[in-house]
Amino acid sequence: MISLRRSEDRGHADHGWLDTRHSFSFAGYFAPAFMGFGALRVLNQDRVRPGRGFGSHGHADMEIVSYVLEGVLEHEDSIGNRFQLRPGDVQLMSAGTGVTHREYNASGTETLHFLQMWVEPMRGGTEPRYQQRAFPAEERRGRLQLLVLPDGAEQSLVIGQDARLYAGLLAPGEETFLSPRAGRRAWAHVARGRARVNNAVLENGDGAAIIGERGLAIEGRAEAEILVWELA
Repeated sequence: MISLRRSEDRGHADHGWLDTRHSFSFAGYFAPAFMGFGALRVLNQDRVRPGRGFGSHGHADMEIVSYVLEGVLEHEDSIGNRFQLRPGDVQLMSAGTGVTHREYNASGTETLHFLQMWVEPMRGGTEPRYQQRAFPAEERRGRLQLLVLPDGAEQSLVIGQDARLYAGLLAPGEETFLSPRAGRRAWAHVARGRARVNNAVLENGDGAAIIGERGLAIEGRAEAEILVWELA
């Protein structure tokens, strides 16, 4: 079964410096039918104006994944990390017992466009950790590249939850396939472009809850950038 979450049905807030869309309930947006999907609690698509960003704030017991689509994201945190991320870069901050951080647009001229995703951890009270890796476009072109999983295989980032995150870049007519493990479910999100997932067509910004499908045939219908979470 595939249930679509259309882009225009997501929560939306325009704060001037930030234009954000929420697939699930977040901050002032409350949708009882969309409180999350398994351990995936937040999937926000954020556009941040040049030179602006999220001021220093705290988190605890959350796995926070950032995926940059356009622009330059600068990260700074209380455990000594300060890095920049560009398109194709992925950041995973395990907040654990608590960490403060700020995320902002490092460019004075270009908009920052990125996905912010929060996953509830399997265990609370762990030591905070920060990870970052570049996944070049050629690694994601025509296939689903594994970005995040619990054991760090295939040079992926290590998440404190039984969850996997994939990303792919598909040209029109290009197809790839994913076989979720038995009893697993998936959430697909089209960050850009247009794609078909089995018999469902997802437009730019659309998401889909996928339950009970034995396999996922994913085809680009236009140049498409798609992310897929596989979850317990």
